[in-house]
Amino acid sequence: MPEDHPDVRILERTRAFQGYFAVGRYRLRYRRHDGQWSPELTREVFERGHAVAVLPYDPVRDAVVLIEQFRIGAHVAGRAAWLIEVVAGIAGPGEDNDSVARRETLEETGLAVSDLVAGPDYLVSPGGSSESVALFCGRVDSSQALPFAGQADEGEDIRVFVEPANQAIARLHAGTLSNAFTIIALGWFEREREQLRRMWS
Repeated sequence: MPEDHPDVRILERTRAFQGYFAVGRYRLRYRRHDGQWSPELTREVFERGHAVAVLPYDPVRDAVVLIEQFRIGAHVAGRAAWLIEVVAGIAGPGEDNDSVARRETLEETGLAVSDLVAGPDYLVSPGGSSESVALFCGRVDSSQALPFAGQADEGEDIRVFVEPANQAIARLHAGTLSNAFTIIALGWFEREREQLRRMWS
C-alpha cells in the first residue's frame, strides 16, 4: 500500500477487524486544495483486495453468459438477494489479472476463455474500501456453458445462463440490474460490442 505519498501522512495503521474480510483503521492527514494540511482524521477502510470481473461473450452466437447467485450484502440492504452478475473473483497473491479472469470463468461457468480484451479498471467505493476491479470481456463458446457451477468449498451455488447480447443490454436499460460490476461491464460492452465481433469473427 502506498503510504509514502508526499501529500498523505499515515500516522498510524491498525487492524480494526479480521474475519472473512478485514477492516483497517487509519489515523492520517492529507494536503488540502489550499496547500494546508487537514486536521488529523481517523478512517476505517474495508480491505477486500483486487478483483477481476469478466463478461463472457460468444461472438458467433452474439450472446453473453451471465450468472445468478446469492449475495448477503444485497439481502442485508433489503434488496433481492439473488443477483444477476458477470463472472468475478479476487486475485490471489502474485496472481495476474489474465490468470484470474480465466480461472474464475472456468469455475463459475465451466467455460474456457480463448481471448481476453481489457476494459475499465476502477475503484468500487473509494470512500471506504480499497477494493479495485479490472474488467475484461472473454471470448467463449457459450454452447459449452454448464447449467450450474461454483466452488462448493466456498459456499458458491451459481446458476449459469446464456442470453442474446441485445437482451442483456435491454436489462441494463430497463434498470433491473443492481450489481455495479455488471452494470459497468454491460455499459462498456454495449459500446465495444461491434468492434469485438469484428475482431473475433
